[in-house]
Amino acid sequence: MTIIAFLEAQDNKLKKTAFETLTAARGAGSEHKVIGVLLNGTPEQMQEAAEYGLTECVNVTHDILNIFSPAAVASALAQVAESENADLVLLAATIHGKEVGPRLAVRLQAGYIPDAVALAISGSDVSATHPVYAGKARVSLKIETAKKVVSLRPNVFTAKKVDAPASPVARSFAPSLGTGDAKAPVSSVSRNTGKLDVAEAEIIVSGGRGLKGPEHFYLVEELASTLGAAVGASRAVVDAGWRPHSEQVGQTGKTVSPNLYVACGISGAVQHLAGMSSSRYILAVNKDKDAPIFQTADYGLVGDVFEILPKLTKKISETVQH
Repeated sequence: MTIIAFLEAQDNKLKKTAFETLTAARGAGSEHKVIGVLLNGTPEQMQEAAEYGLTECVNVTHDILNIFSPAAVASALAQVAESENADLVLLAATIHGKEVGPRLAVRLQAGYIPDAVALAISGSDVSATHPVYAGKARVSLKIETAKKVVSLRPNVFTAKKVDAPASPVARSFAPSLGTGDAKAPVSSVSRNTGKLDVAEAEIIVSGGRGLKGPEHFYLVEELASTLGAAVGASRAVVDAGWRPHSEQVGQTGKTVSPNLYVACGISGAVQHLAGMSSSRYILAVNKDKDAPIFQTADYGLVGDVFEILPKLTKKISETVQH
């Protein structure tokens, strides 16, 4: 079986999900051929991916791909898959991946499993596990078509480096793309500068409705700054307009798996837990001792966030300084 791993980049840097996708592809076994695909990639990106086992790479080059367009990316990947006679295409279920995956599957007339949290490959058989009912249950799905596309949930497949990386064999591929392939392109993305992305961060401090208003979110921001963490938010907070959607953690936001997740004033609705329960350590701060978040948390502080967070920030700051 030939497997294509789409290595997604942002601002000329490979995303963590690119290494996760490559690791998942390598996990299929040495009997399968794994080809990494970059869009207008650089030698630095290839060498970095080599640390995670990349040995063969196709660099897709086209000016249209400098600006993200789901249709153009899907068309380019489909052409590479056909050129390489690939049986399976793996990509991360990021914001971009969720747009590209279905389009790619249609172009290849392939079976498609989105947002997989487990992947099994045996011979030519491909099956994956997909969460349903807000993460309360999981279903195992098998693709019966010859061509297959699977998107992988970020922060689930742990990226693993190889012991002895080698320089990958790279070749260029020029896809046939036209203006029709660049429908509804995203020319720019506005974001808060200097802030970490919750999907990439090792530490996240999130706030919920317990903060009672956007004017109190500075408590979360100060703690996050002290820890060198990203700021996250619950869906209720985002829906209320307190914080941008880019910070939302949960089933309808971003799935995260940091080393430390601090939940401040978050009750722990099942939709939120579905997006952060795989964190290595979870610290919950909530005045309701019966809040569901405490059933998932490794450590819990029962009390008022307005009293606990300033003290916690001060104590950590003093510890860091010493």
